[in-house]
Amino acid sequence: MSAIATPERQTPTAVGLRELIQLKPAGEALKLARPRVRAFAAGGHLSPFRGRGVEFDESRPYQEGDDLRTIDWRVTARTGRPHTKVFREERNRPVILWLDLRASMMFATRHAFKSVVAARAAALVAWSAVANGDQLGALVFGESFNDELRPRLGRRAALRLLQLVAVNPAWTAPRAGVDSGAALHALKRLTRVARPGSLAVLLSDFVGLDADLERQIRQLAGHSDVQLLHIYDPIEAELPPPGRYRIEIGKRVHTIDTSDMAIRTRYREAFEARREQLRSLARRPGIRLVALASDQDPATVLKRHFARR
Repeated sequence: MSAIATPERQTPTAVGLRELIQLKPAGEALKLARPRVRAFAAGGHLSPFRGRGVEFDESRPYQEGDDLRTIDWRVTARTGRPHTKVFREERNRPVILWLDLRASMMFATRHAFKSVVAARAAALVAWSAVANGDQLGALVFGESFNDELRPRLGRRAALRLLQLVAVNPAWTAPRAGVDSGAALHALKRLTRVARPGSLAVLLSDFVGLDADLERQIRQLAGHSDVQLLHIYDPIEAELPPPGRYRIEIGKRVHTIDTSDMAIRTRYREAFEARREQLRSLARRPGIRLVALASDQDPATVLKRHFARR
């Protein structure tokens, strides 16, 4: 008598390996954004490396860190602003995921924790990268851990990432206060290890986004394409209707009163300020932003976003 396989039970507070593996077909249907700076060799993508068969692609405003030898003097003279020549060359590129599993991500008022939504989105991007023939790497971090996977090719690269996420201690660890220094440390590490031409996908609620983190994101975008996935719970954008509510944080229960209009306004403005910070970053060359609410389907949102690209 043969055993009948039963589907893995999904929970709103953690992810399992089988659940992430089952996202493979949906991930393979995604077409990730093309690199912005391009250069011609072997491979399935265009990337910012100069090599044999280099072909001019476009001119864009000069950015800190650009090679001075690539300045487009004609465009610079015509516009009065320094411009850089962009070339293209086909080659496989690294896709590196920066997955935030800090305490602030272990939160939800509906559907699933932000961390669960982020893990599912990371799995979708991972399977898309493998299907496209890209190298896949990751930095998975929290307040007390920082796990790094160097970019590798093939299905095994996706499986080791999904295994790392599924067994991560963050799912069962006590909820500590958010440490923005953990995010900065992980982002600095990502900036050092990401090769020019990489696609860096940052999955986070970006709680604690400050001048140092913004500066590090801009530095990363100087040599890599950066995709910001802002993951938030709907209640973070707007408090529920006026009234008294009981909420659970860890093992403690609190009561909040949302009747005060001044508090409601300040709350909404604080979230909008963080969202505007991200929008401002996304106006810079090489940085793109997609918002993903915890009650939305990551596959649907990502498919729509990359289709527009």
